[in-house]
Amino acid sequence: MVLDCTACMPRKPWELSFLAEPEEVSVLRRALRVQLESWGLHEVTDAVQLCASELVANVIHHVGAGTPAAVRVAMEGTRLRLEVRDPDIRALPTLVDASADCESGRGMTLISATAERWGVQLLDGWKVTWCELSTSVTESNGHCGDPRISRAERVLNIYREGLTPATGSSRLHATMREVAAIDAIADLLHWLRVHGLDADEVLDRAQTHFEAEIATPPR
Repeated sequence: MVLDCTACMPRKPWELSFLAEPEEVSVLRRALRVQLESWGLHEVTDAVQLCASELVANVIHHVGAGTPAAVRVAMEGTRLRLEVRDPDIRALPTLVDASADCESGRGMTLISATAERWGVQLLDGWKVTWCELSTSVTESNGHCGDPRISRAERVLNIYREGLTPATGSSRLHATMREVAAIDAIADLLHWLRVHGLDADEVLDRAQTHFEAEIATPPR
C-alpha cells in the first residue's frame, strides 16, 4: 500500500532568514521545494516557488539588494500560507495593470493569478507580504482522511477530554493535541512494559516502519 504523505506528515511552520540578493533566489526555491515535498504538498511546490521568487524580487527591487529578510511557510487550515518579511514598511507592494511586455510590475499580478489571496501586514518595524494557495488537504487538522490518522484521532480524542478548552488560540489547541499524543504514547510504553515487551525495540521497529512508509513517493 502506498502511503499518502499528506495524511501523516507534521507541518509545523518553517522559516528561513536570508539576505535579499539575486543569487539567493535559487537557494530559497530549492529549500522551499525540499520543505514542501517533505510535507507531501508536491502539487503546490511550483506555484509556491513562483510566488516566493516574485516576493523576494520585490524586496530586491523596491527595498534594496542585501536587505535582511525572511521567508516562512505554514498551514492555514487547508491552505498553504507563504510569507516574505522585510524591514521597510514604506515600500508596499501593489497590483498594477502591467502589459505583457513590461519588464517590471508583473510580480503581484502573477501572485494574484496564482494564489487564492494575498495581502500585506505591517508589524513593528517589519512588513510581511503573504499569499495563500489551496492544497489537496481536505480537513482543517491537516490530513486527508487516511484511516490510520482517523484511528489516531479517535484515540487522541479520549485523551483530550477535559484537557482541551472549548475556546482558545490555534496554538493552544495545537499544544493540547501534543500533550494528548505524549500521554497516549507514554501509556502504550507502560502497556508494553507490563506485558514483558521491549519498549525500545518496539519503538525502533515502529520508527523504521513509519520512515519506510513516508519515503514511498505518492502515485
